[in-house]
Amino acid sequence: MHTVFDRLTGPLRYGWAAPCTLLGLVLAVPWLAAGARARRINGVLEVAFTGYPMQQRWVHKLPFSAMTLGHVVLGVSHGELARLRTHEHAHVRQYERWGVFFFPAYGLSSLHQFLCGRGLYWHNRFEVQARAQAARKERADSSPRPGRSGPA
Repeated sequence: MHTVFDRLTGPLRYGWAAPCTLLGLVLAVPWLAAGARARRINGVLEVAFTGYPMQQRWVHKLPFSAMTLGHVVLGVSHGELARLRTHEHAHVRQYERWGVFFFPAYGLSSLHQFLCGRGLYWHNRFEVQARAQAARKERADSSPRPGRSGPA
């Protein structure tokens, strides 16, 4: 559900994240040329492969299941994107807040974690926030709602 505030600030958020989204679109072009398919979900362009044999040869070698760049999410499959949607869309909101400064902020967070002896990815503050948001949504989706009976 979109509020009046969302409608008023939406163009600003898209504009602020636009340089990052442009990079995502540039990277999406070869994916689309190789047979990936794009879908627009909640204002985010999700690009993923459909599982053709030619794609399967190299897609499984990617070091990620999904990667967000502005309002573009690149994923190995639409199934993986569905599974990771809340996490990746949390990154979209981070791009909307940080704009192009997300890139150095993410890198500095990883560097900080490395210097502290922790994992570059797992302990990165942006990843921690995205995982927490996904976990909250999962808990909310699995909890019984008022007026509905729980599992039988």
